Amino acid sequence: MTDGLRYAYAVVRDTGAPEAALDALAALEGVTGVADEPVYAVRHLGLAVLAGAVPAEDYDEASLRKRLEDMAWLEKMARAHQRVVDTAGAESCVIPVRLATVCHGDEGLRRMLATGRERFASALDRLEGRVEWGVKAYATRPAAEEPPAGTADAADAPSTPNSPGAMSGRDYLRRRKAQRQAAERRWGDTEEGARLVHDTLSGLAEQSRLHPPQDPRLSGISDRNVLNAAYLVRREDSADFAERVGELAGRTPALRVELTGPWAPYSFTAMDETSGAEEESAGTDG
Repeated sequence: MTDGLRYAYAVVRDTGAPEAALDALAALEGVTGVADEPVYAVRHLGLAVLAGAVPAEDYDEASLRKRLEDMAWLEKMARAHQRVVDTAGAESCVIPVRLATVCHGDEGLRRMLATGRERFASALDRLEGRVEWGVKAYATRPAAEEPPAGTADAADAPSTPNSPGAMSGRDYLRRRKAQRQAAERRWGDTEEGARLVHDTLSGLAEQSRLHPPQDPRLSGISDRNVLNAAYLVRREDSADFAERVGELAGRTPALRVELTGPWAPYSFTAMDETSGAEEESAGTDG
């Protein structure tokens, strides 16, 4: 199996063991890739790239560019890519390759390893024994405040201000101002809580990365995302890190904290430039 197109997932160290004994590859038994293909390893210069054979009708340059505009197809591919990388990295260090990296045959994969050898090796040295944890914090919206019994908004208030239970326009405006001030204090509390979470977790991690807040139109979560961060943690410290996140989650009632991971160190590889001349196309980072 040397010709045709190859989809690259991740780079690992070549330990010199038989291919089936490579930890990352052994973990992938029964796991398929973006085209439901088996994943195998191509070795070169002390490194190995995990890859799979993919059909040209979907993954040649022209087809892939068109396919990447199909959000449903792109999401399915991204999930399969992540599944391979995270499964391979469950017990060993892997360097994720950028999403939608396609090479011409095994020789193209070897050229990719040669082109990026120093960067791959440096990243493997730096990230050995480390995993990535993701932490998101959301400012939860309070339940809608019910107006006092017998009151009405100014637009609905009766024209007889002396009638029982009627709210004057001035009272209505005061109430609305008090609600806005309470909301501002709440947002301030959640933002301060998010800073506390990040500062504390950064002190427990070797590195951290702040990502832009999630767009609720894409995430489907209406609560305001006030923290979207990744933390590089030693694998053996993961349990303590997760426990600390749980402790922080209860400090600010208006703040909902979400922990994900452990993942392969996507946010800390800085490997966007590792694609070689054989790369057909590259989409968003995986």
